Amino acid sequence: MSGSVRARRPASPPLSGSHASATSQRFPHARQDHLDADVRRAAASKGLAPGRVKAYPLGGLNLSSGEWKLLVVVLLVASAVRLFRLSKPSSVVFDEVHFGKFASKYIKTQYFVDVHPPLAKLLITLAAFVFGYDGNFDFKDIGKQYDDVPYVAMRLVPAILGIATIPLSYLTLRGLDCRATTALLASLFITFENGLVTQSRYILLDSPLIFFTALSIFFWVGFCNEDKHEPFTESWWGWLFMSGLSLGAVASCKWVGLFTIATVGLSTVGQLWNLLGDLRIPPRVFMHHFAARALCLILVPVLFYMGMFQIHFMILGSSGDGDGFMSSEFQHTLGGRGMADTFADIALGSQISIRHVNTQGGYLHSHPHNYPGGSKQQQITLYPHRDHNNDWRIYNATWEENDSGELTYITDKMRVKLEHITTEKRLHSHDVRAPISDVDFQNEVSAYGMPGFDGDANDDWWVEIVHGDKRDRESGKRLRTIRTTFRLRHALTGCYLFSHKIKLPDWGFEQQEVTCNKNAVLANSLWFVETSTHPLLPEDAPKVNYRLPGFLAKFIELQQVMWTTNAGLTDRHTFDSRPESWPHLRRGINFWVKDHRQIYLVGNPMVWWLSTLSVLSYIAVRGFLILRAKRGYRDFDSTKVVKYDSLCGFLFLGWFLHYFPFFIMGRQLFLHHYFPSLYFAILLLSGVFDLVTSTLRPRVRLQIAGVLIILAVWNFTHFSPLAYGNQWTKSKCNSSKWLKTWDFSCNDFPDTYAEYSGIAAATPHVPPVLATGGQGAPVAEPDPEHTSSYVVKAEPGRDIFAGEPQEVRSKARPPPPVDEESNISSTAQTTSTAESASMVAESSSAVSSQEEASAVPSASSTAAQAASSSAAAEAESSTAAAKPAKLAGPQGEAEVEAEKVAHELYPDALEK
Repeated sequence: MSGSVRARRPASPPLSGSHASATSQRFPHARQDHLDADVRRAAASKGLAPGRVKAYPLGGLNLSSGEWKLLVVVLLVASAVRLFRLSKPSSVVFDEVHFGKFASKYIKTQYFVDVHPPLAKLLITLAAFVFGYDGNFDFKDIGKQYDDVPYVAMRLVPAILGIATIPLSYLTLRGLDCRATTALLASLFITFENGLVTQSRYILLDSPLIFFTALSIFFWVGFCNEDKHEPFTESWWGWLFMSGLSLGAVASCKWVGLFTIATVGLSTVGQLWNLLGDLRIPPRVFMHHFAARALCLILVPVLFYMGMFQIHFMILGSSGDGDGFMSSEFQHTLGGRGMADTFADIALGSQISIRHVNTQGGYLHSHPHNYPGGSKQQQITLYPHRDHNNDWRIYNATWEENDSGELTYITDKMRVKLEHITTEKRLHSHDVRAPISDVDFQNEVSAYGMPGFDGDANDDWWVEIVHGDKRDRESGKRLRTIRTTFRLRHALTGCYLFSHKIKLPDWGFEQQEVTCNKNAVLANSLWFVETSTHPLLPEDAPKVNYRLPGFLAKFIELQQVMWTTNAGLTDRHTFDSRPESWPHLRRGINFWVKDHRQIYLVGNPMVWWLSTLSVLSYIAVRGFLILRAKRGYRDFDSTKVVKYDSLCGFLFLGWFLHYFPFFIMGRQLFLHHYFPSLYFAILLLSGVFDLVTSTLRPRVRLQIAGVLIILAVWNFTHFSPLAYGNQWTKSKCNSSKWLKTWDFSCNDFPDTYAEYSGIAAATPHVPPVLATGGQGAPVAEPDPEHTSSYVVKAEPGRDIFAGEPQEVRSKARPPPPVDEESNISSTAQTTSTAESASMVAESSSAVSSQEEASAVPSASSTAAQAASSSAAAEAESSTAAAKPAKLAGPQGEAEVEAEKVAHELYPDALEK
């Protein structure tokens, strides 16, 4: 019976415990002993016994000791490449004009406005401060010799960050599971990329930008590896937090850093989407993932970004060149810009200053200079600085005199006149086209009249109160200083006093145009009174002042100003370029030319073109795989395809998001705007190399990488004279123009190296000559990149916020005194005679005035004195000839026009 009974099989061992690792004759080794060959080699290099693997490496970076030694060698090579001759040239290069000047202003605590956030500028300023810079060098011109400036220390900041970018590229690719050979190839490509080397050797912001971009991507890759291994560990939180901190830093260098945030953001969305579709993850855990990413990738970068501006505001506590861009409230937070309390009430006879609401609050301003065309009457402008030429007195225009001695407040719908106190002319408009906005609905606004002349109806304006302050009920019923916003409507033509972001040319001292607009946009026709005084107001009368804004209000306002200024940088530059020309390296940027040497920003052609080819290859292969998937092929079932598609897809996303947004920008663009995209393109090139050589033996793969590295080094060496400003010959330069569009100037180099021995080491400063054109024909130096709102000089009609208003202090003196007989005689004259005499008086006053003299190109001092004396003599004779009077009429503009035409046709007859 026992023979018919089958013996029972022994019980299976439990899944856990010591039996879990039990072996059998068929499988003699434990399961974990079946390791990949690369893993076994890595374990052996760390001294681990066969079958033992160390705990999960931090961020998934499983580097051997040999790789760390290799990284040290790469760092030494990178340091040698980027620090070589860092002190040369010892003069200002390209945009050091701007960013060096900003460091000076930080040290002097003078407020300025720039289109870029402050982090990179603060790092450069810190280096300058530590090495004893006093901020007195002006960085005025490209090629200006440095004097008592620690410029090497300032250049060292971008150089060190450029060096640090190289190991980050290596570690990033290793974190993306690329081979060590591939990571080495990428790091050396970046080391010997001429454009990145050139940009990292000077006081510029692009090297810090690229460093923080690389740092953000490195931390994000490390976080993704930790997230795949085990979420919510200490290292998981550390990588996520550092990713957010790096994103805040890259956005605090340049707004281009927002593209890096977009890259990480889209990757985050993909992660959350996959988690949402994973039924093994409960909703509560999903919300934890979402909250953690929102906290570290949104809140942390925002707080870091705002913290940089808090430091910015704390340092720049004094008044400076950037005041005119900010609102009145903002300006009064700066030292030296505070205003004493002013009377709240405005009455007939009050002396007031009027500010525009919309365009950074310029003052309604006039000065003793006439329009060159139109009526040729005295100019009315908007001026950004305080000045006695901003003062006006407000009168009743109905000719009803108030003899009671009581104050008559300015109420809604009151008809008034505004008299310019310095020149005693009235705010005036007529049916004459504006000087710049020459359209039918824009009339000229001028200052018209003379002392003792009552004026005409074209001096009359209706006050229309738009709104008041909610805290002051009276401000909505009558004019109140600061608290009432109003419009001025011309009594005869019905147009509104108006100003916009258009600057007058040199004859208007580049101040903002003021017109009378029949179709005025409400925002640009709003005004308010900033200061008010009246002799009948007692000292204890109610007074007002600006409410000082807090940090958040100042932060938001500055972001708006930066956006407006950045959008206004539309002027063309000799070396600007458009995005479509960047991937094939169509042209570079001339940084500096002096002493038969030249610094020209151009990339390493081999690295540049191979990286572009890798981008195109990825697009083609990915499209092909999509078509195959549509036809039923299952390529994406392969783990190898999935791995490289994920790797290359992420890098392509970074390249795309850092490149294509520039196509929708209308501002000035340069080749260096492509550098963040170039970083991703080089990593993508290395990823493609890793895929293509994945089936080759390691030695063959290393040999191919060696050949590519040698070619990259040769390309770098060939163009290195343009990166370092080294000696070069004309023949070598011409032979290096591989593309006709490369416009570095070969005519600036001598024929032989022997000629350099005859060139003096120190030469007096001469404005550098930059070259343009395929043959290197020399041309005058162009303006450097207009990233700053300080240096730009606008063309007529240019947006005023494309360049910072120059500090022009008006110093005009009152017109020369006129005797009583002249006053009596001029009162009896007709309107035409009055206006003619006023124009003559203006010319005399203009000679004595020194207003805006620094902003206008002047001739020699001898010519200026001759012109001044002749103008004064002409003014005296003309004033004497103007004394015979005619019967005065109510208005005289028609006669004025007739007399003006007669004066143009028969000037000699009228003078006699």
